[in-house]
Amino acid sequence: MFRNYLKIIFRNFTRNKTFSFINIAGLTIGLTSCLLIALYIQQQLSFDKFQKNGDRIARVIMEYSFEGSDASNKGNYTSVRVPMVMKQNFPEVKDAVIMMNSKKIIRYNNNLVTEDNFMYADSSFFNLFSFDLLEGNKRTALTEPYSVVLTQSSAKKYFGNEDPVGKTLQLSGDSNFYKITGLVADCPANSQIQFDFIASFSTFGMSKEYYGTYWNANYTTYLLLHDKNSIGTLQARLPAFMKKEMEGQHATVNFYLEPFNKIHLYSPYDAFAPNVSITYIYILAGVALLILIIGCFTYINLSTARSVERAKEVSIRKVAGAQKNQIFWQFIGESAVVCCIAVLLGLACAALLLPSFSQLTNQQLQLSSLFSLPILGVAILIIVIVSFAAGSYPALVLSSFQPARVLKGAFKNAASGQWLRKSLIIFQFVISVFLIVSTFIIQQQLYYIQHKKLGYDREHVLVLPVSYGPKNVDLIKTEFKQNTDVKNVSLCYNTPVSILGGYNMSKPEMPENAQVAVTANPVDNEFIPAAGLQLIAGENLTEQDLKDVANEDENTQPVFHFILNESATKQLGWTPQEAVGKKMFLDRSRPGYVRGVVKDFNFQSLRNPIKPVVLFPSPYGNTLMVKITGNRIPQTISFLQEKWKTLVPERPFDYRFLDDDYNKLYQNELRLGKIMNIFASIAIILACIGLFGLSAYSAQQRVKEIGVRKVLGATVSNIVFVLSRDFIKLAFIAALIAFPIAWWAMHNWLQNYEYRISIEWWVFVVTALATLLIALITVSFQAIKAALSNPVKNLRTE
Repeated sequence: MFRNYLKIIFRNFTRNKTFSFINIAGLTIGLTSCLLIALYIQQQLSFDKFQKNGDRIARVIMEYSFEGSDASNKGNYTSVRVPMVMKQNFPEVKDAVIMMNSKKIIRYNNNLVTEDNFMYADSSFFNLFSFDLLEGNKRTALTEPYSVVLTQSSAKKYFGNEDPVGKTLQLSGDSNFYKITGLVADCPANSQIQFDFIASFSTFGMSKEYYGTYWNANYTTYLLLHDKNSIGTLQARLPAFMKKEMEGQHATVNFYLEPFNKIHLYSPYDAFAPNVSITYIYILAGVALLILIIGCFTYINLSTARSVERAKEVSIRKVAGAQKNQIFWQFIGESAVVCCIAVLLGLACAALLLPSFSQLTNQQLQLSSLFSLPILGVAILIIVIVSFAAGSYPALVLSSFQPARVLKGAFKNAASGQWLRKSLIIFQFVISVFLIVSTFIIQQQLYYIQHKKLGYDREHVLVLPVSYGPKNVDLIKTEFKQNTDVKNVSLCYNTPVSILGGYNMSKPEMPENAQVAVTANPVDNEFIPAAGLQLIAGENLTEQDLKDVANEDENTQPVFHFILNESATKQLGWTPQEAVGKKMFLDRSRPGYVRGVVKDFNFQSLRNPIKPVVLFPSPYGNTLMVKITGNRIPQTISFLQEKWKTLVPERPFDYRFLDDDYNKLYQNELRLGKIMNIFASIAIILACIGLFGLSAYSAQQRVKEIGVRKVLGATVSNIVFVLSRDFIKLAFIAALIAFPIAWWAMHNWLQNYEYRISIEWWVFVVTALATLLIALITVSFQAIKAALSNPVKNLRTE
């Protein structure tokens, strides 16, 4: 019996090659898309699962504000005082570690190598985190200053197959040698803490003053709790404790605890690897499910539509003694075979596309994960669900008819079957239209982000990291400017793409304890022209301003000159013109006068509103911004590189463009845009495959009707209209259903941005016209083919 069923299944495949190909192709495309997205989601959900103490670790988030100010600053930064205070005052805390990641240059065998993941951590690091220390003692490896632990990859990079423990490394610009005290396994790809080196935090040699203040908050603190359920208890005790700690300081500091296992998907603050918003996980999961549904519906639709052709076969089987359950399982078996073939092809396609998809998502997705139990479980579940969904309807309907009526030709396609097929077509196009509208709007927002006037010029600006306040900065500027394509060279701490640093400002008329929170950036007199900021009042900083604050006489307090943005002047109650020449204080330790006012500019992500910012003169910095013309860019870069080798021999020429820094702020959105483009196209292709199959079937069923119409004088266009109009109506209904859903979803997504586009009516009109045009082209192919056929031959066909 089973062998007979298999013969019939494969006989039906070969007899109906077109429909079999459409069924398998649709399912395979849908499954491939679903499997790839499932792999990505599986990896994101698996982040930090290997950490044995993960459910007992919390990250400390600091929020501070100044008395008299409504504004506050919040982020994943703390001072070195925090771990000590937490361990001494809260019995819930078992241990704590303070960490900082930095970029370092290693000098080895007369080569300079830039390392982006050079981390500093104290000796508690291995007590909290489950990284496998292959060599060394986890209690002492990070105790002594200038101790460093290497990952396996870093050890092989610098020492080959030699044992690195006991050997030394030297950082460029540092006369001290770091002693290698341990070897640790490479960080798993699904870890929020990524490093290639871990150096001892005691290397910084901080004085007691640092341990007595909550300011100088440049580090990340993690706590290890005795009990995973004590995070809430500890959180409740922190406000009262910190209120007492900050008495008399005219400032408020609060700490919040983030569960370690929630950081990667739920925190707005990145860890030592970029976070991924859970919103994007939901979006991708929804896209995967919708595409899979389209592929499955294509198969279900064609299976139910073609069930009428199997009516006589089923009737003969019933006459020969077949039972209802045997007929039922025959159809389920046919569906299962199709699904199994599609799953195998889907797994093969996913394996082939995995490298490209990994590059698209910027994740290290492993081929072995494709055959893991969760993924295979999803594949089996799909086989079961689709097999029953596609096979049940034909089996139940056909097995219920009387054989005698069917064999006499009295069987007709049930109206319920037509309604089912129409509903599935509408649903397919609802999904497709939804994805098209969403993709349109996402791309519009991305275009807006990439082309919005930010208030500064990010084109043709090179960014070069330098050692802290290079002594020969004036010589560097002079040598660089020998090239006529170099317009400005500025030394600063932060580029205009992302200005960090919490300060407070005030004016003499304000009460002594009243201050305004502000972001400030130490810059030189070339920052404004290099960044292309627009002065709207006053004038730029001068070289004399830099010399004034560089005075090292301890008995003389330097007088600063400040550049404010419009928002800062509003906070102090001035217009831009009134502000020029007014006295003000930055952190009370920097008295001075307003030199000029620049037009507001977006110095952070467009998700945030423009805040007050102050630019103040400083002869020190760690970043050079080089503004060049758009002419001969490769030649200009080569010129700068040659000069760099002589002027800055302790550092490699590691440059980047300012617009690349800007795009990194939106890397998740840009990646989402690419993914949506791809999968919206796939959704349309799948919907068209299904529509193509159904239109082919419809034309086949109406072949005699077409013949009669042609004999009575119908033209090709008349017949195309008759065969297409029902499908066009369904596509139009689908568009009407999808539009409000897409508007609601995209409206909510755009609320994440302080600066965003408006959803325009033309997006829906263009989408509707595109959908109808696609449906018309797809259906017309079969309709024209049917209209051009010989009516005499069609009318003779049984």
